[in-house]
Amino acid sequence: MKNILNKVTTLRLRFLMLSVSVLLLQIGCTDLEEEVFSEVTESSFVPAESDIIAVMASAYTPMRYVMGWQGYFDVQEEPADMFVTPTRPNGWDDGGTYKRMHFHEWTETQWQPRNTWITCFNGINSANRVILQIESGELPVSEAQAASIVAEMRALRALYYSMLVDTHGNVPIIASYSDELPVQSSRAEVYNFIVSELNEVIPSLTETVDQSTYGRMTKWAAYHVLARVYLNAEVYSGTAQWENVITACDEIMGSGAYELSSSYSDIFATENQGNSEMVFAIPYDQIFAGQWNAHMKMMNPEHRLVFGMQAQPWGGSSCNPQFIDSYEPTDNRLADTWLMGDQLSYTDGSVVFTLVKEMPSIYGCDFTQGFKCGKYEIEPGATGGLSVDFPFLRYTDVYMMKAEALLRTDRSDEAAALVTQVRMRSFDNPADATVTGAELEGDTTVQYGTLAEDGTIADAGDQSVVPFGRFLDELGWEFAAEARRRTDLIRFGVYQTKNWYNHTPKGDYTTLFPIGLEELNTNTNLSQNPGY
Repeated sequence: MKNILNKVTTLRLRFLMLSVSVLLLQIGCTDLEEEVFSEVTESSFVPAESDIIAVMASAYTPMRYVMGWQGYFDVQEEPADMFVTPTRPNGWDDGGTYKRMHFHEWTETQWQPRNTWITCFNGINSANRVILQIESGELPVSEAQAASIVAEMRALRALYYSMLVDTHGNVPIIASYSDELPVQSSRAEVYNFIVSELNEVIPSLTETVDQSTYGRMTKWAAYHVLARVYLNAEVYSGTAQWENVITACDEIMGSGAYELSSSYSDIFATENQGNSEMVFAIPYDQIFAGQWNAHMKMMNPEHRLVFGMQAQPWGGSSCNPQFIDSYEPTDNRLADTWLMGDQLSYTDGSVVFTLVKEMPSIYGCDFTQGFKCGKYEIEPGATGGLSVDFPFLRYTDVYMMKAEALLRTDRSDEAAALVTQVRMRSFDNPADATVTGAELEGDTTVQYGTLAEDGTIADAGDQSVVPFGRFLDELGWEFAAEARRRTDLIRFGVYQTKNWYNHTPKGDYTTLFPIGLEELNTNTNLSQNPGY
């Protein structure tokens, strides 16, 4: 079990053992004057460290929706140019939900963005509740502990807001635990709140990186969130913050707490909790925290025989062939990320089925059409949940954020040196891994345009050059299937302008999702985002 989950489970077991002890006392006791310890009152409860950590864990738990059913992964990948969920022989129309995400034709009742709104605010409210419990003295802790816990909860709250400012933009800022209807803030105001909060709490956050802080907001995780928000500052607030990106990244790089993993695939292995890249991980466990079921959507039913799984996957999403074609032939990340070609039996090595790259249309594909995501390890005996911890913030991203900021401020050779370091582990020949600043400044290699059923371009659409598009390619190859492609495409102007697969652009307003109808109906202080 991972650290936080261990402590939560320990707490539950403690209460269970207490209940059993009370029952035994009641059965075996004949002295009616004997004091019975059958109740734990507020005045007699003195929380241990594990109890406080368990309370804090309630604010982290909502993060596990990221790789859950129609969670943050779908919000970030389904509207982008990499993942497609077409109709399959077993269904997958699902009322048109995936087609609406692909076509950017969602409505205010679309579940995936509503799920993000609801879950992030659950996390924000839980963080606020913990802060209230500390500040009110309900959880008696030392002054130093109180300052540390409050700082950690504020940093976690800022992380949730960093997701909301990206997906919905104009959301309420709720900085205290209250039952009052919150007032809506502008996207720029939310951005400023995140930046202010993180800069204020960072000095009070722990610098310790070990098992005790795994899956928690440390100083370096907070700097990482801050760098990401600065990276997208021009989108969120209208003003670029490239130098601030570099400064935040340098803080993390100067800490000495992390290093690039020597193996790309090790980052996504089942036992990845000790990986040197994990700045902030979301812990999963297929038995005790099994919300990770994205793999069930990514793989075919017969992959059960390929990986020796207990569960039978559902055969939904595959990779847009246009993105597959953009990879360099010697880039090992292609095979490390996508299941391609013959899929061999776990038991005898025979061919179970063969995957082909081509996907005729979002309106109908066979199970074998489209390469599947195989980036996250599937252990033999895997169920509908995985135990792979999701690397929500990983150290390679620090290199790439700094590289992009350098690239955009006319320091392309410095940027290329960082990108080359990242590429080295994924190419057998170091010469193939080396890139130049001039290359990174070039256009994207993805062939944009809608596809006809024979795989040719049906509608080329906007074919204008994407500034620094070649760097966007690097982000795609390195971070494929890591719940971030939508954000990157928006920052580079592709999301709003380009055609891909069966998608044509609908306009700038789609860079924000609509606020849910139910949320609008229950809070009269909210106004719908423009364009909806």
